[in-house]
Order: sequence, then structure tokens, then C-alpha cells
Amino acid sequence: MSNKFLGTWKLVSSEHFDDYMKALGVGLATRKLGNLAKPHVIISKKGDIITIRTESTFKNTEISFKLGQEFEETTADNRKTKSVVTLSRGSLNQVQKWDGKETTIKRKLVDGKMVVVRVFLLLNTKIMVFK
Repeated sequence: MSNKFLGTWKLVSSEHFDDYMKALGVGLATRKLGNLAKPHVIISKKGDIITIRTESTFKNTEISFKLGQEFEETTADNRKTKSVVTLSRGSLNQVQKWDGKETTIKRKLVDGKMVVVRVFLLLNTKIMVFK
């Protein structure tokens, strides 16, 4: 993993996070707290174990993992997921799966900032278009 990810990162802006939480089924009160949170993300590495700790006034979470190996995760909104993190093209990619659903979290470095993009998918959903 690139050592450029290591360190403490402070949230400076957020877009569409409420929509993401709403799509996950997060309740209104928790969404309000989540939208107010200005978390710090601390990424560290010891040997081949990477730790991502998120600290906020709302809730602290921590995951430790080896790249490419599945692990169990309890998210800030208490979802129990099977997760795997990989490194591809300079992006730290985390896939969370639970109850037939999937979220991909991509962390990449852009101009000295860590940009995080979350994509939520409902698995087993088919979209058909007819003409």
C-alpha cells in the first residue's frame, strides 16, 4: 500500500452523504448526526495489517485488515458486513456486502487530499429497458 494514505485526514467537505445514508435505510435521527459529524480518519499500517480508524463526536469505528482478505466489519450505522479492501491503480477500494446489498468505497489521493467516493448497489436487481 502506498504510504501516502498513511496519516490523519480531516473531513473538509461532503456531497450527497444524506442520500447515501437514506438509500442504506439509515433513520432520520442517525442521518442528522451523520451529516453533522466532521470525522477524522486515521490510516496506519503495522507489518501487513492496515488499520482505518474513524473518529467523530457521533461515533468511532475501526477496521484492521490485510489487503485482499475478507473480514467482518460493523459499520457506523451497525450493519454487519463482509468486507474486503484492495489497492488498484493508486486507489484503496473497500467492498462491503450484506443482505444482498453492496457498497464500494474508493479512497484516492488528489492534489494532497484524500477523496472518498461511495457507491451503493442493490445486488440481484435487474433493470430491463424495452422499446
